[in-house]
Amino acid sequence: MSTSADDFIENRTFDEIAVGDSARSSHTLTRDDIWLFATVSGDANPTHFDDSFHRIVGHGMWGGTLISAVIGTKLPGPGSIYVEQDLHFLNPIMLGDTVTITVTVREKRQSDRKVILDCRAINQDGGGVIEGRATVIAPAEKIRLARVEQPEIRVGRHERYHALMARCKGKPPVATAIIHPCDPLTLGAAVEAAAAGLIAPILVGPEAKIRAAAAAASLDISAFPLENTPHSHAAAQRSVELVRQAKAQMLMKGSLSTDEMMEAVMAPDSGLKTARLVSHVYLFDVPGYPRPLLITDAGLNIAPTLMDKRDIIQNAIDLARMLGIARPKVAILSATETVNPKLVSTLDAAALCKMADRGQITDGLVEGPLAFDNAISPQAARDKGIVSPVAGYADILLAPDLEAGNMLAKQLLFMAGADAAGVVLGARVPIVYTSRADGERTRMASCAVAAEMARARPYVAA
Repeated sequence: MSTSADDFIENRTFDEIAVGDSARSSHTLTRDDIWLFATVSGDANPTHFDDSFHRIVGHGMWGGTLISAVIGTKLPGPGSIYVEQDLHFLNPIMLGDTVTITVTVREKRQSDRKVILDCRAINQDGGGVIEGRATVIAPAEKIRLARVEQPEIRVGRHERYHALMARCKGKPPVATAIIHPCDPLTLGAAVEAAAAGLIAPILVGPEAKIRAAAAAASLDISAFPLENTPHSHAAAQRSVELVRQAKAQMLMKGSLSTDEMMEAVMAPDSGLKTARLVSHVYLFDVPGYPRPLLITDAGLNIAPTLMDKRDIIQNAIDLARMLGIARPKVAILSATETVNPKLVSTLDAAALCKMADRGQITDGLVEGPLAFDNAISPQAARDKGIVSPVAGYADILLAPDLEAGNMLAKQLLFMAGADAAGVVLGARVPIVYTSRADGERTRMASCAVAAEMARARPYVAA
């Protein structure tokens, strides 16, 4: 592999430096820069992160780091020792400004190899934002180093999470039957969501166990109604009754098995069953992906049939539309983007696309089969020659089975640092469905999404 001068950083020794020498670089301030600078420096001034302040609050210290970068990499470069600086911040550096840094040699001191540099920063309009001087000890020996490749950093700012919580702010809390909340995590999630004004919990389960869990976690549940039942099975049945009696508008899974909960929900006399298959959807905010991403089914249907997948897709489309995505793009995942009779998921994908063409799936764009990379990366789709409005821009990913969906979802949670919300759809009320490993944001976001659904479509008896 050939190399070029750009592959290396080379300094200028004290003897090579002349008065009047200069070096420069330019950089545009992005929101990610602000967050990364705050993370590294510990400067978490709230005004740095609020768009309403960007007109009056600048980011001069970030500009100061750019001066240091020019000195450390260009003039004098590697081996320099930064001794002193005197900088004046003339005007704020605003989000989106392109700042050009210039350092110029003003003076050399032979006795101690010190070099005094005039430092100046201007914005894209030529206006001065920083000026001053820096003193460095210039290197005596020549240094030429391979340029270090900068790591790719994706910044998760939880913006969609905060937008979701803001969307719910000021709206009435939704009466929610918490099914068998006999562990501190479930009970804590209910208390947190109630404190945020998302839900009005009704605790349903064995009273002694619920109070013991509250005591163990130092949770105050005195404000919440408590429906005493002898066991988890009875708690599920009573929770469904509360919905049927219009005392609750949604359900939240506690410390009971999924099968036990769903048995009560899907019972013929529950009043919650619809003609639609019940399915689980994870709603993700993935750092680096420019839009919300829904993954389904990752929690309920183990090996869905073709007709099951039709319902799973429609459930996810309805949720996406409720969240403001006018015509969701659905990618049907498989291991390949071509139909292969030996791979059932590709046959299902082809059939589902035709079903969408014939109106059996509505209000979304459906494409498949697509491999994961082709579904979420425009470049990967182009490289494979896939021409589709969905490929590379998916809003919804349909997994071929529960194993694939669950593994994909957990990878995004634990390796990509994604925010998530988990809900069950297809019944007459939404069901908050989270994992014991989920963090506070996931639990809160799940309640927020379900509450929005419940308000948009209040329970009406069949």
